[in-house]
Amino acid sequence: MRVITGIKQPFAGEAVAPADKSVTHRALLLAAEADGTSLIRNPSRSADCQASVDCLRALGVRIRPHHGHLRVDGLGLGRLRAPAGVLYAANSGTTMRLLAGILARQPFDSILDGDASLRRRPMERVAQPLNVLGARVSTTGGFPPVHIAGRPLCGGLVMLRTPSAQVKSAVLLAGLGAASPTCCRVPVISRDHTERLFFRLGLPLKVNDLELRVRPIDRIPPFEMQIPGDPSGAAFLAGAAAVIPGATVRIRRVGLNPTRTLFFCYLERMGAEIAWSPDASDPWEPGGTLTVRGADLRGVRIDPADVPLLIDELPLLAALAALARGETTVRGAAELRVKESDRIAAMAAGLRRLGAGVEEHLDGFSIEGVSPLHGTDVDAAGDHRVAMALAVAALAAVGITRIRGAESAAVSYPGFFDVLDRLTTGSSPHRGETI
Repeated sequence: MRVITGIKQPFAGEAVAPADKSVTHRALLLAAEADGTSLIRNPSRSADCQASVDCLRALGVRIRPHHGHLRVDGLGLGRLRAPAGVLYAANSGTTMRLLAGILARQPFDSILDGDASLRRRPMERVAQPLNVLGARVSTTGGFPPVHIAGRPLCGGLVMLRTPSAQVKSAVLLAGLGAASPTCCRVPVISRDHTERLFFRLGLPLKVNDLELRVRPIDRIPPFEMQIPGDPSGAAFLAGAAAVIPGATVRIRRVGLNPTRTLFFCYLERMGAEIAWSPDASDPWEPGGTLTVRGADLRGVRIDPADVPLLIDELPLLAALAALARGETTVRGAAELRVKESDRIAAMAAGLRRLGAGVEEHLDGFSIEGVSPLHGTDVDAAGDHRVAMALAVAALAAVGITRIRGAESAAVSYPGFFDVLDRLTTGSSPHRGETI
């Protein structure tokens, strides 16, 4: 349970974006099969990334903390060791789906399982394309546990129907150890962190619009990299400023990968002022500083074509819509139904309790903004993004809001509520600390 008291006065503060968990997952998995020791600086401390660490350790990979960073002693391509038991991915769909691509070509069998929430998330979407490559991956009625009979893969053509960066990445990771090239055709552009890591490590990947082709290799070189700040985590801090006219938040070390910044463009369309200050010093991923100033927000229509690049921020956009003038509509987002919770239903229930008018659709929602919202008890449904989105809405509500299940924020952003308190109360200014 977390208590949020609505605030009336503008505030100003500074924060450092949390480390990006999407990049951390991918760096860990590539480092595990590298031919030597890799150093991952500023890794995400999220519960999701800890799940990847735990699974890799169970596969024989030595991962050591080192002055706040992680040293990973890679075992080499295709040389992971058979686990003693079931690999537990906790709540992390990224861990389960990406690791499935690597395990499919190992010389042993394995089982991937997760918590009750992860067991409700669809996994046939990753099993089917891996099986096209010659894998033997089976699900439990389409869901975890996932059983993998490791075997040599043949490569080939995979045509994805789901616009998922996780599934695309699983195919590319599997293709590194296949007998022949692997071609992956995707329906839309999605996050490209895996591709960027491949390019930076010199791995044989070619990208032509919606087609990606990877050739098999003998080794992955060890590497050293700095994990960028998570734009999805920074979005909630930006949202905190956006809902209070005149409030200002400066967020440093934000990852500005173009496939991750569309939310901030929509935030500008809603009326918030954003100053972008890119930093060209990071060779792995673009980054920089964002300064967000709140204003009277207005509703927007989300283009369905933009949904794949907004999927993680849509609960936050729903919270902002509840405080905006006019109507905000999201369609084409049925994927929200099969996340850590049914995010459409969870956000609709929470925002209605706060006083907003919400119409649910099978694939989205329509929200008529009201001002002000009124504090009450809401339920995050055990979902980290729902918890943080409801907290942002509660900042601009009258009175006190109690968020049940708020501890789930640690899945992606440990310390989120502490940072939010610092920003909005002015206590213990946040200077340079990375959560």
